[in-house]
Amino acid sequence: MTATELDPSPVAARFRDQVRADVQRLAEQGRALRVVGLISQEEGPAATYARYARRGFEDVGIGFELRRTTPAEAEAAVAAANTDRDVDGIFLYYPLSDRAGDRWLRELVDPRKDVEGMHSFWGRLLYENTRFVDPERTVRAILPCTPLAVLKLLEAAGVHSDRADAPLEGVTATVINRSEVVGRPLAAMLANDGARVHSLDLTGSLTFEPAVGRHAHDVRSSDIDRRAALAASDVVISAVPSRDFELVRAEELKEGAVCVDVAEIANFDASVRERARVVVPRVGPLTVAMAARNLVRLASARRRP
Repeated sequence: MTATELDPSPVAARFRDQVRADVQRLAEQGRALRVVGLISQEEGPAATYARYARRGFEDVGIGFELRRTTPAEAEAAVAAANTDRDVDGIFLYYPLSDRAGDRWLRELVDPRKDVEGMHSFWGRLLYENTRFVDPERTVRAILPCTPLAVLKLLEAAGVHSDRADAPLEGVTATVINRSEVVGRPLAAMLANDGARVHSLDLTGSLTFEPAVGRHAHDVRSSDIDRRAALAASDVVISAVPSRDFELVRAEELKEGAVCVDVAEIANFDASVRERARVVVPRVGPLTVAMAARNLVRLASARRRP
């Protein structure tokens, strides 16, 4: 078996077309959308991501301004963007501070402008599997843009069941790295859609049991190790930002698995293409498209009477 490589760019293009039409609709109503990105680094992954984001937002007609700040000035920069009536969305490019400081900055972003979907307001809805903000179910909850991009790529790879309310029912997945930005919300989103998810991290293993038959997923401690988790998984997603990470190899995988690399550096050995069915080498283009989609939803909700 030789794996098919799934390029995220054509998938992202389809979503950008939809977003572009929505942006045009808002423009015809007199609303020009604008995002502010806050960054503290001149070079590195954050700066690269910001350049891609600018192109992605501007491609669909959304204005993008990158504001440089320092760790000491970051809180004030977030506050200024929150209160700026001409700013519809805020994007933070990490690290802006240290880990605790970045967590605090995420909480300072106005949830109504949080295009990344990382504020605890949105996190609570995610972990409770609440899909709408209002009782009338007219305003959809915002989901973290990178995990959401992964779900859309799995759909494009043909990973789905016949149940609309549980599109990943029967799927077993492993997510390597339980970060608050990608790994943990992604595991929850997969489980909310019906998958059983083994979450592996340096601190140990957890299993996210699917939300099929109940309102939300359940999380339990697990003693499953990497070998057993990978061997059982139809989907393997890795997001480890370290060159010391032991790459996932072909012999560890279940035959026909779908492998998604979310990390800035490769997490999968080239040999996985001999055993996997689909390999997704990057997610970035679709992450930006999901952020733009989130922005349109936030802006549209704020315009409701």
